[in-house]
Amino acid sequence: MGNICRSPLAEGIFRQCLRDAGLEAKIAVDSAGTGNWHAGDAPDPRSVETAAGQGIDISMQRARQVEPADYDRFDLIFAMDRSNEATLKARAPSARHHRIHLFLEHTMGTRADVPDPYYGGDDGFNNVYQLLRDGCQALLERLGAELRQPRG
Repeated sequence: MGNICRSPLAEGIFRQCLRDAGLEAKIAVDSAGTGNWHAGDAPDPRSVETAAGQGIDISMQRARQVEPADYDRFDLIFAMDRSNEATLKARAPSARHHRIHLFLEHTMGTRADVPDPYYGGDDGFNNVYQLLRDGCQALLERLGAELRQPRG
């Protein structure tokens, strides 16, 4: 939503997955929110701390709002929850709706939201980290297999 909790954490996790797999030069990754109220802000300190506890530095990320060019720039656009998915689809050109997916549905096959940990405690951030880590690992496996397919 505001691009300070779930999305920057997912971006940091997926960037680390790509680095570990040697694929960081092949896939562009970015995060953005549907709202602009945190534009320019660093991620929530609890997201930064959760990531740091896993050896991932997201402290340099800055929140931004999804912009119209993103619908053309990215092949996949993930929403962390159904509300944001609906907002993204409402703002996207209809020809780009196929690029927008609910994160856990696309990665783990379950039409479920990644819960927003903003109003909770540290446990919420740790739980979200694990969900995102599992989803990012599944996404990496899928994309890695696609990247290794010979093109004819």
